[in-house]
Amino acid sequence: MKVIADLHIHSPYSRATSKDITIRNLEKYARMKGVTLLGTGDFTHPKWIEILRNDLKEDGSGILKTNSGFPFMLTTEISNIYTQNSRSRRIHNVILAPDFETVDQINSWLSSKGRLDYDGRPIFGFSCPELIENLKSISDKIEIIPAHVWTPWFSLFGSKSGFDSVEECYEDQAKHIHALETGLSSDPAMNWRLSSLDKYRLVSFSDSHSHWPWRLGREATVFDIDLSYGNIMDALKTGKGLAETIEFFPEEGKYHFDGHRDCNVVLDPKKTGELKGICPVCKKPLTIGVLNRIEHLADRPEGFVPEGAKPFRSLVPLSEIIGFVLKAEPFSKKVWEMHSRLVEGSDELNVLIGMSRDDIKIRSNESIAEMITKIRDRKILWEPGHDGVYGKMVLEKKRVEQTSQKSVFDFSQ
Repeated sequence: MKVIADLHIHSPYSRATSKDITIRNLEKYARMKGVTLLGTGDFTHPKWIEILRNDLKEDGSGILKTNSGFPFMLTTEISNIYTQNSRSRRIHNVILAPDFETVDQINSWLSSKGRLDYDGRPIFGFSCPELIENLKSISDKIEIIPAHVWTPWFSLFGSKSGFDSVEECYEDQAKHIHALETGLSSDPAMNWRLSSLDKYRLVSFSDSHSHWPWRLGREATVFDIDLSYGNIMDALKTGKGLAETIEFFPEEGKYHFDGHRDCNVVLDPKKTGELKGICPVCKKPLTIGVLNRIEHLADRPEGFVPEGAKPFRSLVPLSEIIGFVLKAEPFSKKVWEMHSRLVEGSDELNVLIGMSRDDIKIRSNESIAEMITKIRDRKILWEPGHDGVYGKMVLEKKRVEQTSQKSVFDFSQ
């Protein structure tokens, strides 16, 4: 059984999220996307967990279902902010739990450490090793996955507050880490350059802050299993049953390259090195992106594929493709109308992966069919994302020379 899972999402009670996120909307648009298993997100928040209890039913498998049978898994994300080795550390962790009883115990312990009611992704001042040790004392079935591990500001390897290894961060509790979420700004091929990561399963989820299909399932992990919490855990621990991941093109992620968004500066790691990490406009330190960090820590050349590596495919959300061709925003009426025509009787992931070019053309037009084909063949160009700005597809790349107002360097390599 193929399970397309997006296990890192958020509720309306997290900051900067859509207030229209409901279980009903999540199910509706996950089905439209082609995602077949969702995380609940934010089970630590008292209002959201009450909704989850009302809208989802347990059957003993560790998978909760809506009245119409759509499956969810209990998940949340927390932020650990603390000091270690004289540096401020800010690490996000995704937590998976098998049932409401376990969630109650997790929330009881977390409540003794701080408030849960102010944000769906609560902040705590204790360390990552303490987090894992205490969660594992509650239940060995709880799984912890370091979130978006390369993001500069809040992650395991982040340039602003992270570490250089899993062991440095999680210390004696690193033995309980089995999988790493690679995040939007990196893909598995980039992570394969670090031999120290070979023992971890690389997973991808959307970290969606809305229910719309251009966010939900934009990254996902595909399992070939009979659906149960235990089988998902086995796949994360051993790799057996983990089939592939669905990825962003890392250049589209918000932190792929180095840069300063306010100064309109975007740099590849080589140019950043030449400038010694200083912005050429404001003369302050640049935000060092994911590619730079991987180059810094890598012990293998680009293109290396370790034995047993899982395949992956890179996609662009269908609404973004249509918007690019029609020169319109992904949420505009004409994009939504075209999107609806393409997914009628199918789903978005099938359109992007499996539908023939001729069928896409019949449902839309030649330009959209050509663009989807180019993306499948990885024949597209990008202006890479940087310092919180998403990357964007372009027709051609060109050098923009420094002016008195901005300095954007050649990113064509």
